[in-house]
This record gives sequence, C-alpha cells and structure tokens, in this order.
Amino acid sequence: MPIIKSAIERVKTNEKAQRRNAAQLSAYRTAVKKFEKAQLAGADNTKDLYINAISAIDRAKSKGLIKANKASRDKSRLTAKLAK
Repeated sequence: MPIIKSAIERVKTNEKAQRRNAAQLSAYRTAVKKFEKAQLAGADNTKDLYINAISAIDRAKSKGLIKANKASRDKSRLTAKLAK
C-alpha cells in the first residue's frame, strides 16, 4: 500500500475505474450473447437485441474498452448472423 497521499488516492481511483470498466465490458458481452442465443433459437425479438448489441459494442469502443477494429469486426459478424 502506498504511503504518499496522492498515490493512495490514485489506487482508489484506479480500483473504481477497474470496477466500472469490468461492469461495462460485462454488459457488452452479455448483450452480444443474448442476441446470439436468440438468433439460434429463432426468437421474434432478434432485431431489438441486435440493436442493443450494436449499441453496446459502440459504447465499449467509445469508452476505450475494445479497439476500433474489434468493434468493427464484431458488428460485421453480428450483421452477418442477422442476415441468415
């Protein structure tokens, strides 16, 4: 544990940011999985889940949780699955 006050504050801030990033990354993964599961099951609400998944991908990209190429690749794959 750091001794300097500013270092102690940074540790707290970093832990808080880590929790926030983990929650947002989890939400992104969950949205994608929900869409994929509904797509396989042939559910009626796949279009809504697709929109939610794309939004979650864009949100994760804008927060810097995933890189632009990964976001583009994921969106492309989801779109291809929607077209099937």
